Amino acid sequence: MKIPFRKSLAALAITSLSGSVFAAGELNLFNWGNYTSPELIEKFETAYDVKVTITDYDSNDAALAKVKAGGHGFDLVVPSANYVPIWISEGLLMETHTEDMENFKHVLPEFANPDWDPGRHYTAPWQWGSVGMIVDTSVYSGNINTSSIYLDPPEELVGKINVAPEMNDVISSAIMYLGGDPCSTDIALLKQVRDKLLEAKPKWLSMDYGMIEKFAGRDVAASLYWNGAAFRSREKNADVRYGYPQEGFALWMDSVGVLKDAKNVENAKLFQNFVMAPENAALISAFARYANGIKGSEAFMPEDMKDAPEIIIAPELAGAGVFLPACSPEATQLYTAIWTELQK
Repeated sequence: MKIPFRKSLAALAITSLSGSVFAAGELNLFNWGNYTSPELIEKFETAYDVKVTITDYDSNDAALAKVKAGGHGFDLVVPSANYVPIWISEGLLMETHTEDMENFKHVLPEFANPDWDPGRHYTAPWQWGSVGMIVDTSVYSGNINTSSIYLDPPEELVGKINVAPEMNDVISSAIMYLGGDPCSTDIALLKQVRDKLLEAKPKWLSMDYGMIEKFAGRDVAASLYWNGAAFRSREKNADVRYGYPQEGFALWMDSVGVLKDAKNVENAKLFQNFVMAPENAALISAFARYANGIKGSEAFMPEDMKDAPEIIIAPELAGAGVFLPACSPEATQLYTAIWTELQK
């Protein structure tokens, strides 16, 4: 075994429900691209003598489709809050009872019993954040706290805007911009949403991922995207700022769950417990630049994250943030129709 003595003592504190600390073997993590801290993985591999393989995906829908197709070989997946109920209802996640694991005591109260995973029987917190507007202020100096940036673009930004190709984020943001609530099935409202998106699309440059390097190269000037990517973009381009749409913006939390057909179940449970330790949650955040939902992790965070505007929401805008619920089948069908038309 390659378990240093000082680490093995800490590992022995893990509850028996997390499996043997003498794990050894393999673990296959299916996670969002550019989202997993190499330092975290190295630390886990050293502590438990487990070889971790990471496979990337770029959207909730892509991850869900891949796993439903079978034959994937993954042990862990990291879906967003509004998708976790879908994974559970379709029998794709294993009930691992993270609430009984040793490190669950570190989970912040607001994330300990979420609507999307009552009692936290299936998932452990990974990171959480918001969907807002990344803007290069050397190109546009106006108000960035509005979804009009991508829905009614100012002249300076026309042809320079990206929109993340994530259906629920895009449509929910548009619904809130037009005065509705996420997961609405109001046909009249959704027609307005469709028309607004179709009207705006010709003024966009792209619907793509990978914005950090594109802002660094000044290839785009604005994007509907995620706050951690905005932070990392600002590190490469000092003119980048992140706006929280005053009309309403989506909040999300990604959580790590064990797949029902996982081959390395005990190692997967060890990993769930591992990421709930404050110092390990801080490694996740330090890499991807999002908050994590683990109390005590702030003591291990980089100094520049403690007051970053991409993480600390201004009080006057905080009330506009809404955690996206899992939409009804009816709402999903309506959104999919709009999304399909938008992709043409």
